[in-house]
Parts: sequence; C-alpha cells; structure tokens
Amino acid sequence: MTAPQQVTATWAGLPIRADLADRRPYGAPQLDVPVRLNTNENPYPPSAELVAGIAGAVTAAATSLNRYPDRDVTALREVLAGYLGHGLTAANTWAANGSNEVIQQLLQAFGGPGRSALGFEPSYSMHPIISQTTATRWIAADRSGDFGLDTDHAVATVRRHEPDVVFLTSPNNPTGTAASVELIDAVCAVAPGMVVIDEAYAEFARDPGGTALTLLPRYPRLVVVRTMSKAFALAGARLGYLAADPAVVEALQIVRLPYHLSAITQAVALTALRHTDELLATVSAIRAERDRLVTELRAIGLQAADSDTNFVLFGRFADRHAVWQGLLDRGVLIRATGPPTWLRVTVGTATETATFRSELADLVASQPELVLR
Repeated sequence: MTAPQQVTATWAGLPIRADLADRRPYGAPQLDVPVRLNTNENPYPPSAELVAGIAGAVTAAATSLNRYPDRDVTALREVLAGYLGHGLTAANTWAANGSNEVIQQLLQAFGGPGRSALGFEPSYSMHPIISQTTATRWIAADRSGDFGLDTDHAVATVRRHEPDVVFLTSPNNPTGTAASVELIDAVCAVAPGMVVIDEAYAEFARDPGGTALTLLPRYPRLVVVRTMSKAFALAGARLGYLAADPAVVEALQIVRLPYHLSAITQAVALTALRHTDELLATVSAIRAERDRLVTELRAIGLQAADSDTNFVLFGRFADRHAVWQGLLDRGVLIRATGPPTWLRVTVGTATETATFRSELADLVASQPELVLR
C-alpha cells in the first residue's frame, strides 16, 4: 500500500463538513528513487526544440501578465478541436487545469446535493473523491473478474440506480482495460443524465479508433474527457480538456472560476500541440514496451492484465505491501492500487522497465511465498 501523506495541521476545532472530516489529501508517494514508475507519467521529457518553443511562448505571454488571460480559452479550444477531429469545433471543447478540474466542473454543474454519480470499480479513484467533495452521492458498481465490463450488466446497473452522472473510464485506470464503443453506446441509450467517458489514456489504446468521440453527434449528454498529461508528456503543465455538445460547454461556464486557466498554461499547451507528431511519437514505443512487459510478467509466473494504457496491473500477491516495499528498497517505486492482491507499474523507458523487471523477478524468486499460485 502507498505510504500515507502527512497532514501537519489538526482539524480539531474547525467547522469542516462532517463528510470530509475523516478524509486525507489524495496523492501518490513522491519519493526520490532511481526508478519512479508509480504515477503513469510519460517517461520521455520534451525535446530541446520543444523546450525552446515553450520558453519563447512563455516569454511572449509574460509581456502581458498584467492583464487577465483569455477567459474563454478560445485559441486553445480551436486547436484542441482540430487535434480531436470528428468534425468538432471550438464550441464542442473546453479546457481546465488537468482533467480532474474538468471532472470537478462537470460534477458541480450536473451533480451536487441530492444527486448521484455511478462508476464501475476498480476505476479511477478521483471520481468518487471529487463526487464526495461536490456533495454528490457516489454509487460503486462492480466489474467482472477479468476487470472487463459486460454490456448487459452495465445497462442493468444504470437502469437500476438511475444516476445523474455515469462515469466510464476507457481505457480504465488501474486495470488498463478498454470498454467497447458498443458498450458505451448502450449505456448512453439508457442513462437518464450525463455520461462521462474518461479517456485519459486513449492514445495508448490498441484500437485508437475505438473512442467515444464517434458517439457525440448522437448523444447530447455524452462527455469525453482527455488530458495532455499522459501521451503528450505534459503532466507538469496541468492541462485537461473535454469534448461535448456546445450546450454542455455553455453550462460549465456557470461553475468555472473566472480566468481559471492562466496565460502561461494556455501558451504552453498551444506550443505543445504544434509539436503533436513529435510528442505522440513516443506513444508507439511505450505501447511496444507495455506489451513486452505483460508477456515477461506472465513468463515469471505472475498474472498481468491486458493493457490499453501506459501501465500494467499485475499480481497476485499474498502481501502486496511486502512486494511494494521490497521493490522500493531496491530503488524502484510502483503503485499499490486497485484490487487488494494486485500492483500497478507505469511503463518507463526501456532501461527503467528492464530494471523493474529484473528486480521484481529476483524478489519473487527469493520470496516465492509472496506470490499467490
């Protein structure tokens, strides 16, 4: 399990909301170790050319930092629409500080007190967290044993609970599995409210064409959320975005903070999008390394879920914390998340992944009792 994040202040005596009193800040451990493979970052840093381009764009933006940024993020939304394709325009897109802020705005607008959101777990842990912080009741539905999602089960679950917001993460975090367009279509057809498809890892999917973007013309309550943190290797820039019917984008203007996206962030994102081919060139290398890793984990007697992302869920372990700690002691940091007997590792560079694989193989060979057979 991950090390708890330290809270230095006490909440005793503060009039904090009762439903938040037992919460702790979200976050994976930030530890200085040789191989960090715990937060699904793209391991390839920006090129010197892109760094120079970003520096120039930031310098230009800095000359007018005495003024507020473009409140409507017009230029960036136009470029994002062009990148996504599918006939989208700026009116169909919206951007914020990471996909988590996009999700928060969606729940502020379409969730809230007296409303509910539903997701199929294990899935992205921020969905229930943001639901709670927006006072939206969270409904946790289950997945099948192989971490997939059966269409009949998904449809029946949505019909039974009638949530105001349905979350489907595809490809799914932390399992790596993707939902078919047919399944998403079936859920949209019966959902009484909004359907949010979190496609943070879409560029890594084995079938990049299997995106919910194709369904947007048919479902005005469908939202597709993306990020530039993963495939675009811009985790430090904090840029998430969505595609939806223009009415959805207009509704979000009610809850978004004024001038929420800084001029610097907009400049960095626009510059990165001009280097799309360069940045996405790393995706194929990560895909190949991922598929190789799945095969190699199975070769040493472990289970590994088929992945459409830049990470792999693997197990099963009698004591996953002992495995997590054993790897950390060897200078490799991964993530204890998802089902209790499983661990998740981000696909790094070939060298980083080889180090992880070697240390893990040595660990399970020396302590075979850690593996559930």
